[in-house]
Amino acid sequence: MTRETPVRSITIMGIVALMALFGTCAGARDLTVTAWGGASQAAAQKVYFKPFVDKTGIKLQEDSWSGGIGVLRTKVQGGNASWDVVQVEVDELILGCEEGLFEKLDWSRLGGKDKFLAPAVSDCGVGAVVWANALGYDGDRLKDGPKSWADFWDVKKFPGKRGMRKGAKYTLEIALLADGVKPQDVYKVLATPEGLDRAFKKLDELKPSIIWWTNVSQVPDMLASGELIMSVGTPGRLLAANKNDKKNFKIVWDGNLYSIDYWVILKGSPNKEQAMQLVSFMTRPENQKNLPSLIPLGVTNKEAIAQADPQGQSQ
Repeated sequence: MTRETPVRSITIMGIVALMALFGTCAGARDLTVTAWGGASQAAAQKVYFKPFVDKTGIKLQEDSWSGGIGVLRTKVQGGNASWDVVQVEVDELILGCEEGLFEKLDWSRLGGKDKFLAPAVSDCGVGAVVWANALGYDGDRLKDGPKSWADFWDVKKFPGKRGMRKGAKYTLEIALLADGVKPQDVYKVLATPEGLDRAFKKLDELKPSIIWWTNVSQVPDMLASGELIMSVGTPGRLLAANKNDKKNFKIVWDGNLYSIDYWVILKGSPNKEQAMQLVSFMTRPENQKNLPSLIPLGVTNKEAIAQADPQGQSQ
């Protein structure tokens, strides 16, 4: 027994060490950045992701998503934080920050909060792009197209299916604008039960003609195929399709809804340091200024705004 015991002990220790080694290898993964797919992510890949890998040598994986705070809760609270840096919308930023789903950013590594547009600054996120929701249609199919959200509801003058985002965000605002609410009063009206009822009642009028999409990258294809006669969409993607695919999409600027997306780092990221390096890289003016030349989106670093091609930033 005395001779076997050391052997057994060594064997067990060896097994434990191997398990620890393989466990560490299994848990390790490349830095992962998640954005919205389509033309905007393709532009980010050229301007940010590939140059970052080339400069740092850090391996980088990409993913895409369609939004939703529930997805982020599952990732963080469920112990499945397979993403590190994520592009989120403003409501996800606010809720996620309140719920502790994101790491607090080190703003000293981003040059300081005063380097950015005020709405682009948060303890948990930094502005990635400035964008808008607007009415879009194919100018080859509609020679005399809609001029307002009220026209979006006019199925007699413009028969055919309309595309809208599947969800209340921006959809309720558009419904109230179509119903005659002045832009400056939209959120006052939405803050009341009567205003919510008014918005849903307006949507009910259009319900038979709506096709709900879940990702804005679907919109250019659905317009091009004729599945939709018009749609809510982001001007950047429509203009990118005009430039890259020779489409003739038209944009109605009256009543467009402006917003900002943000870069955040998921809480508990095993690649927190590398994630911070990526966020810093993507928000430097010398890098950010190049984005509008590939897709018509605004940027958030003040120096980048001054240096960017003004034609590129016009959405």
